[in-house]
Amino acid sequence: MPLAHILLPILLQAGPDPSAGAIPDYSAEVQDRPPRELEQPVGERVKQTWLEECFELVESDPARAHVQAEMRRNSSQGPDRVLANHCLGLAATQLGHWSEARTAFLAGRDELPPEESSLRARLGTMAGNAALASGDVEDALALFRNARTEAQRATSADLEAIAAMGAARALVSLGQLDEAEPLLKDAARLRPKDGEPQLLLATLLRRLGRLEEAQAAIGEAANRAPDDSAIGLEAGVIAVLDGRDDAARQSWQSVIDLVPDSAEAESARAYLQQLGPASTAE
Repeated sequence: MPLAHILLPILLQAGPDPSAGAIPDYSAEVQDRPPRELEQPVGERVKQTWLEECFELVESDPARAHVQAEMRRNSSQGPDRVLANHCLGLAATQLGHWSEARTAFLAGRDELPPEESSLRARLGTMAGNAALASGDVEDALALFRNARTEAQRATSADLEAIAAMGAARALVSLGQLDEAEPLLKDAARLRPKDGEPQLLLATLLRRLGRLEEAQAAIGEAANRAPDDSAIGLEAGVIAVLDGRDDAARQSWQSVIDLVPDSAEAESARAYLQQLGPASTAE
């Protein structure tokens, strides 16, 4: 059975504002779980079950998951070793061991055959995010670009978009904002129902001082993901810079109403305090 049918796809959640070189949230989401068909070989079912259990342990006890994945990696080879490196990288990520996470993800990627482009792209993107988190921005950019090429070979729009967003973050961290723009536009095109690429594009355009375009981008982001508090927060920032204080207040208040205990709500309250009430702002 090809490794793609064993290794569960992990899509990285996109993270916050790229304008500050922000690092995405590395918590992983398991999607597209393969069916546990009765005719599946016992050995493959064991591998799948072990990987699922390891992923679950990463969330509840990453230190224990780290130990178990490391032991399995050191005692295995071939596809089993790839799976172990994948889980080891996730555990190291949860523990904040960025260098080790990058090494594990790259080891898993490099042990895959060339035809496994989708999994190579996925693990390469994870390695890029770990490199970005550790501050090795140049290496992160190279990893994201390589992952994007692999995703294109695999004709995976989702993976290509994720790698493009990672590359854009790296470019922004390097101060190359203009080069990041086409990557975010590509990501928005490749994931037409996802608000995150449009949010990142809006933030970038705002940083470039192109407020009218930023407003159009954040409006599209809100259409795609109306309940995303990060979009509401950014919409308020764009509005206040454009002199639309009432619109800014409405956006920030909507964030507070939507997720009152969140970090975004805390930022929204701080922004509202700085802006002051409507009676004194006009």
